[in-house]
Amino acid sequence: MDKQDIVARRGIAELALKGFFDIAHRWKLNRQDAMTLLGLTATSTYANWKNGKTGTLPRDTLERISYLLNIDDVFKNINAKNSKSAIHILRTPHPELQYESPLDRMLQGNVADIYIVRQAVQQASKPIQ
Repeated sequence: MDKQDIVARRGIAELALKGFFDIAHRWKLNRQDAMTLLGLTATSTYANWKNGKTGTLPRDTLERISYLLNIDDVFKNINAKNSKSAIHILRTPHPELQYESPLDRMLQGNVADIYIVRQAVQQASKPIQ
C-alpha cells in the first residue's frame, strides 16, 4: 500500500467515524451500545476513535458504519414523512424483526444483525403499491 492510499483510507476512516458519532448522538446511544454497534470490546480504542485518533479502520467496522448510515437515512426519510423520530423507531418492536426493536436486534453484535435491520427498515419505508 502506497502513502497516497494510506492517506485516503485515513480520510475515509475519519469521515465514517464522524458520521457514526453523529448517529450515536442523535440516537442517544450509551458508550456500550455504541461500542457494540462498532464491533469493539476495547474502551481505549473507542475513546481514541471518538477523540479523532483513527488511523485506518477494519473492513468490518466500515461495513457496520455503512449500514448504520443507511439506516439513519431511512429514519430521516420516515421522520420527514410522519413525525416519528429515529429514537421512537429504534426502540419500537418491529414486525419484520419478530417484534424485536431494531436497536435490540443490532445490539446482538453481529454485522448480519445490522444488515437485517437495514433490510427491514428499508422494506418498511417503501410505499405500498
